Amino acid sequence: MKNGTRTAALSIQHVLAMYAGAVIVPLIVGKALGLTSVQLTYLVSIDILMCGVATILQIMNNRFFGIGLPVVLGCTFTAVGPMIQIGGEFGISAIYGAILVSGLFVIVISRFFGSLVRFFPPVVTGSVVTIIGITLIPVAINNVGGGKGASDFGSLTNISLAFGTLFFIIFLFRLSKGFMRAISILLGLLVGSAVAMFMGIVDFAPVTEAAALHMVKPFYFGLPTFEWSAILTMILVAMVSLVESTGVYFALGDICERKLKKDDLAKGYRAEGIAVLLGGLFNAFPYTTFSQNVGLIQMSGVKSRKVIFITGLMLITLGFVPKIAALTTIIPIPVLGGAMIAMFGMVISQGIKMLSKTFTSSQENPMIIACSIGIGLGVTVAPELFANLPASLQMFTSNGIVAGSLTAILLNILFNMIPSSKKKEVTLAEQKV
Repeated sequence: MKNGTRTAALSIQHVLAMYAGAVIVPLIVGKALGLTSVQLTYLVSIDILMCGVATILQIMNNRFFGIGLPVVLGCTFTAVGPMIQIGGEFGISAIYGAILVSGLFVIVISRFFGSLVRFFPPVVTGSVVTIIGITLIPVAINNVGGGKGASDFGSLTNISLAFGTLFFIIFLFRLSKGFMRAISILLGLLVGSAVAMFMGIVDFAPVTEAAALHMVKPFYFGLPTFEWSAILTMILVAMVSLVESTGVYFALGDICERKLKKDDLAKGYRAEGIAVLLGGLFNAFPYTTFSQNVGLIQMSGVKSRKVIFITGLMLITLGFVPKIAALTTIIPIPVLGGAMIAMFGMVISQGIKMLSKTFTSSQENPMIIACSIGIGLGVTVAPELFANLPASLQMFTSNGIVAGSLTAILLNILFNMIPSSKKKEVTLAEQKV
């Protein structure tokens, strides 16, 4: 195989590995907010295009931004639940106002975030990710039934399609390895949609009506609006994403045999901040590093930034072709719901994995986890609980993700960062021994 063909094949493989994770976010958020097929097609298109732009920004390595590693960026799954909540409460314009501010926030703190990481140890980030995963499960279950308010909600057809898709994903995940396992969600969506097509419940109208090419528009969904609780939520999402990205940076640095310095990390964070800002400007999403592509680099052994650069160009090209985006919008809601159970469940399992080592490292950590997840889930179930508090406090208590995250941060400071007299006594006793 010639070098050019080999490079293109590797780039396509990276596109496929991240494609399901990239398109599923606009599909879930768009359908939850009740967007039209035209709006949904635009949302998927602009998301894919911005994934390419964000990736190219990150693989660059100039004085101001870019980690300079073969990293692929996509929409952070951590933002799905918060965006649905913000859109449901304040409207879609508030989502983009919050994304714009969070992008600016990341750019501003990029140089100092290395010092702030200590406020986000695994006990905090794991709790936040777990809370977000738990709050997403009701969205998945509603889609399994055919969508909230659907006339055929819970019909045998919808249930069969959803669980058929889920079982196929599980089956593929069990029997396959490497790249095939990495794209099991994508293949599950394709097979589920094919079965639905034979059943006559796939509407191809959005594909036929979509234009062959289009131009992107800033503020496609209207001018942004700014709500304090929405902004705070997206800033927390951005901070968690930066912590996750830091791990990916070091993993790639190890693979590429490159020792990362503080300035490298700052440029990486700044590139993510620019990507988030552009996401808000063009009505896309917040962007972060995709760990599945790191696994692909390990598997293939190819560490070239050129391969990832071509991947970025491919994503940008796909973003200008609405018909390709429209193909993803015709996935039946129950098929999407079946895949969501696996995907959102994986978010929870990722949170549990992050928390697993914290139980033995400190006796106080289980209490931090218990209170933060309990409050986060409680406020999500009963958001009117703190309705009688002053409006200035409600921005911290009206959203389960914000309430749970702040609980985790504050309790971690109390238990693990402020020295207690008990810990001092233990230290003195150890010294005497």
